[in-house]
Amino acid sequence: MIKDHVSLNFDTVLLTGPIQKYSCRSFYRRCWRQLSKLQKLIFYLLTSVILISLLLWFIGTSRNLEELSETNSLKLPQPTIWPQDNIKLSLPNDVDAVKLNEIDDVEPSDQKEQIAAPASNVAANPGEGVQFMPATGHRQTAVLNAFKHAWKGYCSYAWGHDHVKPISRKYQDWFNLGLTIVDSLDTLWIMNLKKEFDEAREWVSTSFNLDRYKDVNLFETTIRVLGGFLSAYHLSGDSLFLDKALDIGSRLMPCFTKSPSPIPYSDVNLISHMAHSPKWSPDSSTAEVSTIQLEFRDLSRSAGTQHFETVSFKVSEHIHTLEKPNGLVPIYINPNTGKFHRGSEIKIGARGDSYYEYLLKQWIQTGKSIDFLKDDYLEAIDGIITQLVRTSPKRNLTYIGELKAGSRNFHPKMDHLVCYLPGTLALGVHYGMPSSHMRLAEKLMETCYRMYADQPTFLSPEIVYFGTKVDVNQDMYVNINDAHSLLRPEFVESLWYMYQISGNTTYQDWGWLIFQAFERHTKVAGGFTSIGNVLDPEDTRPQDMTESFFFAETLKYLYLLMSDDRHMLSIDKYVVNSEGHPLPINNR
Repeated sequence: MIKDHVSLNFDTVLLTGPIQKYSCRSFYRRCWRQLSKLQKLIFYLLTSVILISLLLWFIGTSRNLEELSETNSLKLPQPTIWPQDNIKLSLPNDVDAVKLNEIDDVEPSDQKEQIAAPASNVAANPGEGVQFMPATGHRQTAVLNAFKHAWKGYCSYAWGHDHVKPISRKYQDWFNLGLTIVDSLDTLWIMNLKKEFDEAREWVSTSFNLDRYKDVNLFETTIRVLGGFLSAYHLSGDSLFLDKALDIGSRLMPCFTKSPSPIPYSDVNLISHMAHSPKWSPDSSTAEVSTIQLEFRDLSRSAGTQHFETVSFKVSEHIHTLEKPNGLVPIYINPNTGKFHRGSEIKIGARGDSYYEYLLKQWIQTGKSIDFLKDDYLEAIDGIITQLVRTSPKRNLTYIGELKAGSRNFHPKMDHLVCYLPGTLALGVHYGMPSSHMRLAEKLMETCYRMYADQPTFLSPEIVYFGTKVDVNQDMYVNINDAHSLLRPEFVESLWYMYQISGNTTYQDWGWLIFQAFERHTKVAGGFTSIGNVLDPEDTRPQDMTESFFFAETLKYLYLLMSDDRHMLSIDKYVVNSEGHPLPINNR
């Protein structure tokens, strides 16, 4: 008799042990033994995958919980002291999807022997300078180690030269002034890297050489070299740096004294003292000629002479008298006529940016004693709000556009450089400017953060554009020609100001995400490099260049931002120049 099926009586199975045993065997024979070898193999593989996945999920969850407990990187933001205007400062929901490398070179701080004192306290003995707390916490220590890594590359391959090329392990010279060394002096001091600071000081003492037949740019040399020496002098108390500042300041004077107007020439030869406009134009950049007054004023007051302050401040006094539509300045001005170049663009980015910054900071530096600086600043911010501020159609991102040359039509384009403005606005509110400026600052911070978070590398491009119609695919987009990152400091600078003023730790969290992106996509064996493409993590196109401002500003601001003491460098004691160099505030 052929048996073509098996019938199971479940009532019977439940009643007797032997039948139950027979039933299990029958199931094994009927189902499992009839499977082919391939089917059994597939079953084993699926079971293994499920078990391994469960194990990895358990390990990952434990690690994430441990890291969250340790760093508190995703905690809810604290309320700021200013009205929010419905802006929520919290990490976006999609941040967790951005996978960034862990910092692999964090070392415990070895500087426990340094004197721990607030930044605002000057040491009792002359020459000891201002003492800073050593690095605390794994975030600040990670930034410190990043600086050490970059500094090691510079010392190994470019010592005494302007910039390091960290991939080819070569150097690049622009002015032949050792820009990276001079720009880094105060950063070395703030980070308690005293051995490295002493080595840099020795180079300044023995090898810094101005006796070269070389043209230099007034603005860049002022903010980087003059500002670097003055800040090092104030922080360390070492008169060597004041002597060097006097030397370079004197050699820059022909830009002012040989111009037929109060507007200085843009370039000067350090040996012949010949001053002239740039080769490409008869005009000077408005931002450049109006972003040198902090440094020359401080040089005058440190050296006990009014000459430098008087000559440089004539620029601000002259621009104050010129007609400025809505308080906004065209980006070019002619030193021969002393007038703005007709039809040039109006923008808060390149060649216009720091004019507005230095109106406020000069007013603060002089103890809020020069009224027209405050008045011009307030008028300019009102002009920015009414003429340049727009909102994107999809996500309501607040941004600052430009007025095109000639026609002055609005152009929805925003440089990363504009991301300095939220910090400046917040600084102004800290010193009594309208609270509405803080609401604008908070909205701009959201937009600047999206300039990073929207990119696959979590790094901002140099320029973004905004759609103006609701039916556009993206309300923020990047042209491939603008997709490079120079490791710029402007947004982390604003993060530092906003954190110091508000105490909102979300700004620290944002800075930490950006720092991790620097580590992942720009770190190389010889330091950190600018990249040509932030749009593709697999094709970042490294540019083999580290600008001195990465040492002077980007890493310095990140280090200060990650401090447990948000007043580590107090904005009540110092005004920080456009290159990140702190100068003392005078009440006069």
